[in-house]
Amino acid sequence: MVIILFKLLITPFFIGAATLAGRRWGPIVNGLLVGLPLTTGPISFILATEYGLAFATKAAAGNLAGQVSMCVFCLTYSLVAQRTNWKVSASAAIVAFLATTFTLNRISWQLLPAFLILMLAIALVAWIVPQRSVAVTVSTPPKWDLPARIGIATTFVIVLTTVANVLGPQLSGLISTFPIYGVLFAVFTHFQQGPQAAANLLRGIVLGSVAYAFFFMMIGVCLIPVGMALTYLLAPLAAIVVSGFFYMVTKWEGRRLSAE
Repeated sequence: MVIILFKLLITPFFIGAATLAGRRWGPIVNGLLVGLPLTTGPISFILATEYGLAFATKAAAGNLAGQVSMCVFCLTYSLVAQRTNWKVSASAAIVAFLATTFTLNRISWQLLPAFLILMLAIALVAWIVPQRSVAVTVSTPPKWDLPARIGIATTFVIVLTTVANVLGPQLSGLISTFPIYGVLFAVFTHFQQGPQAAANLLRGIVLGSVAYAFFFMMIGVCLIPVGMALTYLLAPLAAIVVSGFFYMVTKWEGRRLSAE
């Protein structure tokens, strides 16, 4: 019963908070928050509880490798969006994500190589997709927007954690990075504020992936020797500190671009 309540409550809380913060502070902050393990973090905790620490530790390597697919998704959407509409951009990005995930699953991932490959992917995408200033636009989202985001995320967490034992730890980790919120946030931003605002958001997701990487590195290193309680306390703290650093960096970039 406790696990069921956790599944039903924790993801809506995280996603709702990220959505409202994004509306308050804009697409870049929104991207940084979405880059955090808002769904994969709760999934990791549930896997550790239901299937054991070894399963969750192995899944952490899959989580790290899977975030490479998220970086590919962000890169593809950002580039395609400059030339076409949100429908084509989202479709191309999802196909790129699935193709990358299929390729990554053919490799048996270990924690450190997965971490290093992810950091390389983050650096490459951040270099290819620079932050650019955009005009600030104010729009009122539809009433169903926030409930739909929460409902989709909660359903995804419940389904994945239910079938994880069948998929195995690595594939569970890889699939858990499916860009549900990357798609939703990018599409709404693209439609309401234009392709460059969407690219800024997606770049924020990529930079937020550094915090994600440190979160799952902590999980993979600490979970078995340290235990669940301390690990799932330290990992979010590490992610928040790293995300705060990149928030300051993007804020400085935004001021510099505005001055130019």
